[in-house]
Amino acid sequence: MKEKKITKILVVLLIMQWAFIQLIALYPSFIEQFYSNGLYVFLNKIYQFLLGWIPFSFGDILYLLLIIYLIKEVIFFIKNKSFNFKNVVLKLGAFISVLFFVFHFNWGLNYYRIGVSEKLNIKIDSYSTNDLELFTKRLILKINETHILITKNDTILVENPLNKKQIREKSYLVYNEFQQKFPEFQHHQLHVKNSLFSVPLAYMGFAGYLNPFTNEAQVNYLIPKNTYTSTVCHELAHQIGIGPESEANFVGYLAGINSSDLYFQYGAYFNALRYCLNEIFHTNPAAFEALKSTLNQGILKDLQLQQDFWETYQNWSEKYFKIFYDNFLKANNQEDGIKSYSKMVVLLVNYYKTNQL
Repeated sequence: MKEKKITKILVVLLIMQWAFIQLIALYPSFIEQFYSNGLYVFLNKIYQFLLGWIPFSFGDILYLLLIIYLIKEVIFFIKNKSFNFKNVVLKLGAFISVLFFVFHFNWGLNYYRIGVSEKLNIKIDSYSTNDLELFTKRLILKINETHILITKNDTILVENPLNKKQIREKSYLVYNEFQQKFPEFQHHQLHVKNSLFSVPLAYMGFAGYLNPFTNEAQVNYLIPKNTYTSTVCHELAHQIGIGPESEANFVGYLAGINSSDLYFQYGAYFNALRYCLNEIFHTNPAAFEALKSTLNQGILKDLQLQQDFWETYQNWSEKYFKIFYDNFLKANNQEDGIKSYSKMVVLLVNYYKTNQL
């Protein structure tokens, strides 16, 4: 009887929590000051102290145990034919209520903080196809130049001499350099790990994620090294409290290009280039082909390598996982859903209206 009462209370609390989030989301300055730069910093220090030293993902273990538990419950219901719709709905509501609280308390309120554009005084204007094409031309000059600095030959594929563990360790230095140039993005302890679920992630079409329940930044260890650097920077942007995907992409990009490491610079430019070219491809295929032809042959090989990698893991289930993630993002203040990743282009174009590439 007591269990049923607690279950009902949790369901009611879920509704109250949702209402609270809708209200507090109206006050990004409050969230910025007291949560993102206050409580969240404290919580993240605790999680990194407790879990950062563990070489594997503790959060992935929790997810695995949860999956096993849910499978066990389903089998129990089937065997005992004790399915009670009302009880199941109440239990599910109570479970979601707990997850909802932990998610927003641990990390999720960062979705509603002051945006990166406001922090960096980037005036966000709409841009024309011509604006994007002109910017992409400048970006191509920059990545071609960086590619030559690394390879000394425009036909050679960039080969990062570091292994992925060394890249992760180097990323902490990259973010320290970034913090010195951009003090708006303070951080104290950073840790990024390979996901234990890298194979499933590849089949789902994901390169990494931040576990909001343990604050572990995780990367799919299967992805090629030239995008591994930018993915690490993206996930660390989440760990320092950047919520929206477009902003995490942009902050990760800034961290990469402001690094003294040419491979991180290349990875950042390469990631930005892929988003820009993708946007142009959908609006002006002819311009896409013309711009693509100006890339160094080594970079074209890299683009093909990335495409081949993801095509290897393409399957029917990827579509459904991305539909779920799309709705998750929309429920968390990202109205464009999974398309919000590519909104990094908006930040790029507007940022470089007043900054030198």
